[in-house]
Amino acid sequence: MADKVLAEVRRLSDGPIRWVVNTTFRPDHIGGNEAIAFAGKTVNGNVAAVVAHENANARMIAAKVPDKGRPYNTFFEDSRDFPFNNEPVMLYHGGAASTDADTMVFFRRSDVIVAGELFSTTTYPVIDLANGGSVAGLVAALNRILELAVPSKYLEDGGTYIIPGHGRISDESDVVEFRDMVVIVAARIKDMVERGMTLEQVKAARPALDYDGRYAASSGPTSTAAFVESLYNDAVAVTKTTRTAGGGR
Repeated sequence: MADKVLAEVRRLSDGPIRWVVNTTFRPDHIGGNEAIAFAGKTVNGNVAAVVAHENANARMIAAKVPDKGRPYNTFFEDSRDFPFNNEPVMLYHGGAASTDADTMVFFRRSDVIVAGELFSTTTYPVIDLANGGSVAGLVAALNRILELAVPSKYLEDGGTYIIPGHGRISDESDVVEFRDMVVIVAARIKDMVERGMTLEQVKAARPALDYDGRYAASSGPTSTAAFVESLYNDAVAVTKTTRTAGGGR
């Protein structure tokens, strides 16, 4: 998609591309890094700066992403900000959300939030426990988006535009629906775990049935099976931790 992205940027502006922000380390989000960065330049003449949370860079190194395709401007804090194009640009690290490497981008003057893999209008979220993700962290990140967003007025244009990792341009109400879906299905599965049900029993109970028509992919990491399994494994881990901390059996 890099060529299409560059063509769209050029349709909007003939100014130099200064920054590329990676919201995650996943290949479909970083595959254009080299092409887009080398099509731009910083104020001192280097290629455009690719920036990401340091966890994203570490994940890319582990995945053997070539040096030219990785960010060399990283941050480790909960947030980072900088001015650009008369715009305050705010970067917020999502903590242990979809992974431990997620960043959302808030263009404060334009009132636009780029959510990355934290939010989708077409698929279930990927909660990648192996790469530091968690259900509680994802819900917290979605709540942060809602704290930053301003709702549109009834039957009027306006409000914060929210750009999902996959799907259409959205507003606050779309994120509320997505957040509520995660909370509701996670609560159902948590109850099943506490009742001693196995993963196969939970899958057979179809706890996400009422959302499958909107969010389920036929296969892969955003399928119902993968979503339910990640919620199940997260609930098992949280239950074990709680019991250990409380001295329960």
